[in-house]
Amino acid sequence: MRQRLLRSIRQINPTLIDDSLILLEFTVTSDQAGQRLDVFLTENWERSESRSNVQRAIKAGEVTVNGAVPTRVSMKISEGQNVQVSNNENAESPSIISSNIPLDVAYEDDDIAVINKPVGMTVHPAAGHTDDTLANAAVHRWPQIIGIGEPDRPGIVHRLDKDTSGLMIIALSQRAYDQLKEMIFKREITRIYSALVHGIPKSVKGVVDAPIGRSPHSRKRQAISEDGLPSRTHYRVDYELGDFAFLEIQLETGRMHQIRVHMDAIGHPIIGDQTYGRRKNLPNLNRQFLHSSKLEFAHPITGKQLSVKSELPEDLMRALETLN
Repeated sequence: MRQRLLRSIRQINPTLIDDSLILLEFTVTSDQAGQRLDVFLTENWERSESRSNVQRAIKAGEVTVNGAVPTRVSMKISEGQNVQVSNNENAESPSIISSNIPLDVAYEDDDIAVINKPVGMTVHPAAGHTDDTLANAAVHRWPQIIGIGEPDRPGIVHRLDKDTSGLMIIALSQRAYDQLKEMIFKREITRIYSALVHGIPKSVKGVVDAPIGRSPHSRKRQAISEDGLPSRTHYRVDYELGDFAFLEIQLETGRMHQIRVHMDAIGHPIIGDQTYGRRKNLPNLNRQFLHSSKLEFAHPITGKQLSVKSELPEDLMRALETLN
């Protein structure tokens, strides 16, 4: 990947090339201020270079902003900042362990797969989870995805929280990965969730439009914030169960914990959510009642329209039966 990026850079400004020093250097103008770092570099690097490759370069430590390595590809840049791209060929890429963990595959072809993630499974390796994640299972089932996407989460184009179950897309080819990431950025993938919430919303249908950012009080929480990223969540009340409502929720954007933060913000937190809007849980439910139940999108390679559905898992069905 780095060699391909180097070729792209040489086509732009060969005078900057020094394999041990700076390859590219930009100064952010007033018109560019406020852009995401990955978007800024994609637009200024080379038109044919994919955004996912730019993101990988940022995460590999090959990009600095005013001399500092950014912690997020989505950081907002400011006027006058100096952005540099350097060669980091000696950087060690994190490896991922292949683990023989069964996966529930709802759809599969040569380029993509859609899986049903079980509750309790972490999507990619993190502290305390090095060999028991969805990523570990995916590289065992599809070894060809090594090198596709980010090193520690190959093939994964979007995520679900550990205690959220349901459908996720995995790219099995680089071409599919790049196209899927672009489709998510352009909001061309319909993601629908099933949720049970406390209380009955006043309106049968509604939209929560509130920016989300990192909570200033806890690094593990998100919060509504004026400085956050634009976030929109659509909901519809399917039916009522006493003091609870069963909702169909559609994401327009895909921020971390978006549904959970937005539903709590309007006074209807997800049942079982121990992080946002903590309230009494159902006696036989040990996680948040949130399930990715439907994905609709055009196949990234063939263009064929796909609609994949997932029924509620047993633990959520039992919770509904208790209320009924």
